[in-house]
Amino acid sequence: MKLACRFFVLVFVLTLFSLTSFAQIYEWRGPNRSGVYQEDNLLKKWPTSGPELLWEKNGIGFAYSSATVTKETVYVTGRKGEDDVLTALTLDGAEKWSMIYGKAWTRNFDGTRSTPTVVGDRIYLISGVGDMVCVNSDGKMLWSQNHYKLYDSKPVMFGVSESPLYVDDKIIASPGGSKASLVAFNAANGEVVWEAEPLNEGPLYVNPLLVNYKGRKIIVTNTNKYIIGVDATNGKLLWKVNYDETSDIGGRSFKNHANTPIYHDGKIFVAAGHKFVGIQLVLSDDGSAVELGWKNKDINTHLGGMVLIDGYLYSSNFIHNSMGNWVCVDWETGETKWSTKWYNKGSIISDGEMLYLFEEKFGHLALANINSEKLDIVSEFKINIGKGQYWSHPVIGDGKLYIRHGETLQVYSIKQ
Repeated sequence: MKLACRFFVLVFVLTLFSLTSFAQIYEWRGPNRSGVYQEDNLLKKWPTSGPELLWEKNGIGFAYSSATVTKETVYVTGRKGEDDVLTALTLDGAEKWSMIYGKAWTRNFDGTRSTPTVVGDRIYLISGVGDMVCVNSDGKMLWSQNHYKLYDSKPVMFGVSESPLYVDDKIIASPGGSKASLVAFNAANGEVVWEAEPLNEGPLYVNPLLVNYKGRKIIVTNTNKYIIGVDATNGKLLWKVNYDETSDIGGRSFKNHANTPIYHDGKIFVAAGHKFVGIQLVLSDDGSAVELGWKNKDINTHLGGMVLIDGYLYSSNFIHNSMGNWVCVDWETGETKWSTKWYNKGSIISDGEMLYLFEEKFGHLALANINSEKLDIVSEFKINIGKGQYWSHPVIGDGKLYIRHGETLQVYSIKQ
């Protein structure tokens, strides 16, 4: 009897481990936070008025966050009054449930920023003032931690914009301050697993990236001053680069770092807009150090992210707050291939075969060929719903294009 009980417990533990370890992750900017959604048989050209609008959902709260799309559910966040609200929708746009998960950021550019991270049947997200929460697929709160209060830190000028990073049954957050630069919480219960060395400075708006390099897992992100690499297993600070010292563009030194780094083949790219140049860092053989690969002032991306496809970086750059061009840079050499004006700067994603450009000032959305020789736009139309800046990044899921603007989510069919 005892042997049978032990066997049952062992099977239960192994099953639970397998469910958490191999659950698919849906998160900010898609697989590996790369902005590249690998889908086949999508449209290579749109009608003049844009692709077919399947459905539209209003009243979900004001946000700059993106939708997170799983096989069964669409998760969106939004500010309603002084609360941040998570809403679960069916793939047809019907509401499943809605719940308050934390206090909203109500000052500069109020509206939710954090995009939900979904792992199995659990959803992880952070409110505008730092309420880190875990919710199940029925909308029940499982645990909550305010890591800013826990570590005597505080949100910076535009509130908390971080989307939680899931790594091996841990949830990573960036409180900054005098106690920890990064912290890992147990994904199951919210208990602290490790704390990374404090750098005695505040956080910024970056969503951290997990880098898998020669068997080592490294978390890469920005603090107020540094680009850092932290061992994902134990929280050890492996290296830091003073980003202030690497930047040589003149002008306002405003710190608005918000782009998730790009990683490929032992090299990391970081960009932040304003006076900060885009830089590539090269990891040492064991990942415990980095050296500067190249710098390029033409790809000083502001808020819209970057994509790396077939050896070239595509993005928009920062001229000033209301102006930017679209650029292509060689990943290996740092050479600018082209820099072209198209309305204004904005966000960019890809399906692996085409580029999707979402201009942030007027809401123009374009489909472009992947072309390292020129900006090669095939189709474009304008998003006319919602209010505020067009800062939410587009999302692709199962042949559909998800566009968030203000309090509205629109879903378009882009399947051939």
